[in-house]
Amino acid sequence: MAKTVHSMIRVLDEDRSVAFYDKAFGLKVADRLDFPDFTLVYMSNPESPFELELTINKGRTEPYDLGDGYGHIAVVVEDLEAEHKRFEAEGLAPRKLVEFAPAGEVVAKFFFVADPDGYQIEVIQRGGRFK
Repeated sequence: MAKTVHSMIRVLDEDRSVAFYDKAFGLKVADRLDFPDFTLVYMSNPESPFELELTINKGRTEPYDLGDGYGHIAVVVEDLEAEHKRFEAEGLAPRKLVEFAPAGEVVAKFFFVADPDGYQIEVIQRGGRFK
């Protein structure tokens, strides 16, 4: 059986990205591997063993083209409204709160926020299938 361990995104500015993921989601640097052409930064928190791997290609100055293939990563929180207010207070520019109820019954409550490189993160109220 397979176990998911991390998801990787390419970022332009290591310090800016590490600060964002710490401020937004409490992710801390778990490991940092430095190579001649690139650096890998693994970030996690005590909520989950799953890690976010930031890849920083040395010498890159242009933002990455996210294209039309990337969707989003998702995190769950205990109090969605409080997190939304905290994101606003931190200047993280969260988008509006959404109640997703395509058939009349609420399936999820969430908001999206973009990281400094434009990657989308869905912040979901914990509950139902989102434990």
